[in-house]
Amino acid sequence: MLFPDTPAVWSVAQLSRYLKELLETDEVGREVWVRGEISGCKTYASGHCYFTLKDAEAQLLCVFFKHARQRTAAPELRDGLAIAAGGRISFYERDGKLQLYVEQVELLGEGALYLRFEQLKARLAAEGLFEAERKRPLPPAPQVVGIVTSLQAAALRDMLRVLRTRYPLARVVLAPTLVQGAEAPAAIVRALDLLNEHGEAEVIIVARGGGSIEELWAFNEEIVARAIARSRIPVISGVGHETDVTIADFVADLRASTPTAAATAAVPNLADWRAALQERRQELALLLDDFLLRYREDLERAERELARQSPRSRLERLQQQLDGISETLQSEMQHTLVVQRERLKGTALRLHSLSPLLTLARGFAVVRRAEDQRLVTSIQQVQLGERLDIQVADGRISARVDRQ
Repeated sequence: MLFPDTPAVWSVAQLSRYLKELLETDEVGREVWVRGEISGCKTYASGHCYFTLKDAEAQLLCVFFKHARQRTAAPELRDGLAIAAGGRISFYERDGKLQLYVEQVELLGEGALYLRFEQLKARLAAEGLFEAERKRPLPPAPQVVGIVTSLQAAALRDMLRVLRTRYPLARVVLAPTLVQGAEAPAAIVRALDLLNEHGEAEVIIVARGGGSIEELWAFNEEIVARAIARSRIPVISGVGHETDVTIADFVADLRASTPTAAATAAVPNLADWRAALQERRQELALLLDDFLLRYREDLERAERELARQSPRSRLERLQQQLDGISETLQSEMQHTLVVQRERLKGTALRLHSLSPLLTLARGFAVVRRAEDQRLVTSIQQVQLGERLDIQVADGRISARVDRQ
């Protein structure tokens, strides 16, 4: 024995070690096979698998370490599976638990609960209760959210926190119910029907936290599935953890992995709205700046065009043209005057050379009739006694015709 001298008062550690050695030295406990149905099965990232092996009268905690699973090529374990587990019984001192350390596993067939689950699932699927066509869209921003769960559930606090944080505008209507035990299915149905009769809720969350297949079984009952199916209000199922699947999940309009995820899916996130509004505000500001820039450019272009088309501008251009024409005309007139002056000088010289005065200066005279000043170029043009004007170089001489 570990303690040959038994103390009067045992410490917890002493008694735990005693029980551990007692179990490990027992011939039956060192190599035993136990049959039962798996419940609460969970495999961690380490590869170790923990589950409860149970029957109608008792249950036994089991641990199936990774090295044992790999060595025996054990099948994938899940809730509801009936197995025979071989291993050794020992006492886990830290947690004070009696455990079966599994070394081998043999399948015995589907467990009773799992078989019931599959049969109901197949029958409801054949009726079309799982069809995507019958599932209704959720309201984008519900004003009232109905919740069917237990008042004592930690899941309720989590859902209320999520709803308050994400979308405080929504009002919550709670239909409390049992979520576990023989009376839970009927209670869940009453809560669902009550919210439909109340009529204010725009979406209903049916939820509870995680647990074994037995603890979640109320959500695998047919009356609950049909209550969800006949609900006039869209239903979100948030039962158990991510790996838990119930009949309610298949019938609901939306299946969420957890109660928290169900609350998240039920309402929008005001933070997202704010971010979207801020993004739209920035886009509008950029569009407005771009519009104003283009408007300013158009206005400046119109001002330039208006200035170009204004009477003052046209008058200025015409004035410039007139100044140019005036300058050209003045230049041409000056040129013309110079040319004409030169021509006039030439003509004057020619006329001077032909002037009678030059002829007179050489001794010639110009004779005109005094009466009409007509030139006399022939004696036939005058008569006796007619008066004549004779012009010489330095004056005029009056004469009378005495003879011809």
